[in-house]
Amino acid sequence: MNRERLKKLAGDERFIPGIYNYCDRWCERCPQTLRCLNFSLSEEKFSDPETRDIRNEAFWRKLSEILQEALELLRETGKKWGVDLETLDSASDTESLRANDEAAEKHVICRAAKSYSKMVEDWFKEREGLFFETATGAADEVDLEEALEVIRWYQYFIAAKVTRAIWGKKEDEEEGCDEFPSDSDGSAKIALIAIDRSIGAWAVISHHDHHYVEETLEMISFLDHLRQAIEQTFPRARSFVRPGFDRID
Repeated sequence: MNRERLKKLAGDERFIPGIYNYCDRWCERCPQTLRCLNFSLSEEKFSDPETRDIRNEAFWRKLSEILQEALELLRETGKKWGVDLETLDSASDTESLRANDEAAEKHVICRAAKSYSKMVEDWFKEREGLFFETATGAADEVDLEEALEVIRWYQYFIAAKVTRAIWGKKEDEEEGCDEFPSDSDGSAKIALIAIDRSIGAWAVISHHDHHYVEETLEMISFLDHLRQAIEQTFPRARSFVRPGFDRID
């Protein structure tokens, strides 16, 4: 895809600007794929099955091409507005970015979110029999299968979005930015939504078998505490309006 094609798609009114910034990346379940530029580009770029396989060289070659095209477009747009991207990366900027990365990594909320990812991984490793039971079960086990999928999907997603939210909040504070809505609130909101859905999924598992009640309640309690911490740190996150997903009352 050349730059002219990319610019034409970006200007297409059927696409909602920024809709992909605050979604959960679960395109297979998203009702807004027809209005998402990222999805359209992905379908066009990765139409070949080989380019969809992360283990295939074709995938990485295609991804490299996309990144190069995006970089060239940024440079072209920068020149249009009199901005030289090559001069923006100063030593102080690099040091500031590194400091923000370290601060986010050490933040208690980020560490808790990463701990949850590991807790989920350990839980799944110790309960392989549950997956076999689900795979060979009758139709009434659909809810359990769905719950497992939800937990797995958001397992690492929560930590990624929380880290982005904390990073953005620190950057806003440094720049004295009190903009509303802010990207940090948007990232925190989708993390909260992922937590809400994960809590619901753990509840399904606890109802499936009494043997899992105690351990699933521990997971739910952990997520609930994490949810409260995020809501306290980002009090405006719940009211953030995500383009294409949320409506203004």
